[in-house]
Amino acid sequence: MITLKDVKENPEVDALITGAQKQLNALGYTEHGHRHISIVSKRAGDILEKLGYPERTIELARIAGYMHDIGNCINRVDHAHSGAILAYNILKDMEMPVNERAEIMMAIGNHDENTGSAISDISAALILADKSDVHRDRVINTNLSTFDIHDRVNYAVTDANLTLDEKERKIILNLKIDNKICPVLDYFEIFMDRTMMSKYAAKYLRIWFELIINDTRLL
Repeated sequence: MITLKDVKENPEVDALITGAQKQLNALGYTEHGHRHISIVSKRAGDILEKLGYPERTIELARIAGYMHDIGNCINRVDHAHSGAILAYNILKDMEMPVNERAEIMMAIGNHDENTGSAISDISAALILADKSDVHRDRVINTNLSTFDIHDRVNYAVTDANLTLDEKERKIILNLKIDNKICPVLDYFEIFMDRTMMSKYAAKYLRIWFELIINDTRLL
């Protein structure tokens, strides 16, 4: 069976990740490289693990998380769709069974808030993992005077924790936002769609999504 380790060691995957980040650097986007995908991969798997899913389903979620942004190597626009097709073909060459690579393709193809939705357990876990990675470490631009709202909001987040309470059946995104850098309202200006997508992804997994910012429960 193909594992996350196998995918990480695939030079084609690594080249696409590197190329994707190179293109996003040129466009002025936040970080979508090895740091981000490693966090998303771990969180997606951890969510399903804590909910008691089979080991293989957990591993597929980790693989989907690691490969979910390779479409940025083609173009930021529709990167979820192009990335899904790239991942499917790479995993086919690696001889992953068709049912497994189809699951990963569906999850990657539905992770973007503009066109996607939770359509499977793996896709729901991927959405929650991806949308929860908001942090100043993702800001590539080092010139604060030229920050756009995305840079400013991400840079203002000094701490971001995603925890799952199995007994209460709820997943909690707990953020610390430096109000001296940007007001909390700015977070919702750019992340409302992502927040609602996370809420519905949690609902798909039959859990509750809770958002806490600066110790105040907002959702």
